[in-house]
Amino acid sequence: MTNEAWQEWHEVQPVALDLLLLSVVALGGIGLGRISIGGVRAGIAGVLFSGLIASHFGFRINEHVAHFAKEFGLILFVFSLGLQMGAGFFASLRKQGLRLNLYAAGIVLLGAAITLLGAKLLGLPMAAAAGVFSGGTTNTPSLGAAQQALTAAEGGNPELAAMAYAAAYPLAVVGIIGSLLILKRIFRVNVEEEVEKFRAERNAEFEPLERMNIVVENPNIDGLQIEDIPGLHETGVIVSRVRRKDDAEIETAGLHTKLSVGDIVMVVGTKAHVEQFRLVIGSESKEDLMEAPGEVSFRRVTVTNEKLVGKSVKELGLDALYGVTVTRVTRQEHPFTALPEVHLQFGDRLQIVGPESSLEEATKMLGNEVQRLDHTSFATIFLGIALGVLVGLLPAKLDWLPAPLRLGLAGGPLLVAILLSRLGKIGPLIVNMPDNTNRALRELGIILFLACVGLLAGERFFETVFTSEGLKWVGLGVVVTLAPLLIIGVICRKFGKMNFMSISGLLSGSMTDPPALAFATSMAKSDSPAVTYATVYPLTMILRIVVAQVIALLVW
Repeated sequence: MTNEAWQEWHEVQPVALDLLLLSVVALGGIGLGRISIGGVRAGIAGVLFSGLIASHFGFRINEHVAHFAKEFGLILFVFSLGLQMGAGFFASLRKQGLRLNLYAAGIVLLGAAITLLGAKLLGLPMAAAAGVFSGGTTNTPSLGAAQQALTAAEGGNPELAAMAYAAAYPLAVVGIIGSLLILKRIFRVNVEEEVEKFRAERNAEFEPLERMNIVVENPNIDGLQIEDIPGLHETGVIVSRVRRKDDAEIETAGLHTKLSVGDIVMVVGTKAHVEQFRLVIGSESKEDLMEAPGEVSFRRVTVTNEKLVGKSVKELGLDALYGVTVTRVTRQEHPFTALPEVHLQFGDRLQIVGPESSLEEATKMLGNEVQRLDHTSFATIFLGIALGVLVGLLPAKLDWLPAPLRLGLAGGPLLVAILLSRLGKIGPLIVNMPDNTNRALRELGIILFLACVGLLAGERFFETVFTSEGLKWVGLGVVVTLAPLLIIGVICRKFGKMNFMSISGLLSGSMTDPPALAFATSMAKSDSPAVTYATVYPLTMILRIVVAQVIALLVW
């Protein structure tokens, strides 16, 4: 189809032609992203280059349609991402996660400093510098935030940021993977040994739960309720069953169950904590209460009752209501003891212990409608998006910036999604998005965003990028990519003695780069780098969104 024919058709059926162009660009970009060059694929970024090519050859999309589709796609992407990774975000800030996030923040800020220094030395406009920062770190939402800031600023040039982003992006993908290979060579890393060490470290961090049968021998325990036993709350163990010294049958043990010397109890917890609790009350018994006679049984139940989401195990009151004890909670494949203060989330799997008839009543109360886990709560999604847009519009006035700083349509929805994932509900509305739905919305959102970015910036892209100005973008982008990764990578390995699998996930996550993560996991032949990647990703994303805006606004 010639450009003239396209323009004629566009005047008659503008909406249909815009949809057709978006679909063709997306389809072509997906195919382009699957082409492997030296073992490296552009991935979803192929859609960006597809849009640039289409626009270069004169295929245009209505500017208002493009801007709407671009921003809505960005919102879908970051909101779905926040829901997926938000659950573990706050937990990641504890212990080792805090150190990892500090390293990741160092990579972001070091990249920003190099960008500003390079822009000053090369005489680049700040709009182009913001694009180089986003492209050199393969971070698309930060480009969206920078473009929004440039659009709001008088005389801003968001298209220039998009062109600089597109110029820096391809070598950034290669550079991130290259930095992993360089570090591997520098420190002569044996990947197989690192994977085994990583697994050992993870097993130590997430100890499996064990059972132990203990005879009560401490006379100071005689007559005490279980909740009053010293060390119970400190160790985090759960007492689930008890057999009285003068009774052959077992019964359910709750927090208010009184113990006597000679009773045998079953305790659930990590090996170290169970052993610590045993020292307090007595000695290990050879009798297994799991096999002892009695009406006590156990059942695994999924929490799908919306009224219970956010309540603690203690607030459930299953012990008082039905004589049932919750012994463990499994959340995102990680089991842990059901401490009274643990707050439940939709989809948690509980192991409950008690008489069979009582278990049936408790199961009805908890819900256990597993099919509901496949249902997407669209009301919550749109409410969350609305709140995210409002949060993104809130201005933060800084004296050293001429215009207010905003989280924008990238940061606002991301932050709200992380909070919603943590809370689990808004009023009566449950936050639930199945993994397949989440993945579909993320990919749809990023495809729409990149396709529109390419179509809006492609008209002048090729004639600009292959000039001295464009080569400056590419060169600075390479430095912005490699320098922070290699500096922080060496620090982590040489001084922090960090496992190479953790470093791989850290560097990939700090660049929010899925292709690098895919390369690291294929190199390790395991998902070990993904653990660190998920730990640093949310904070890194928010930080990059803010920093990109600061860079874009400095000139104003």
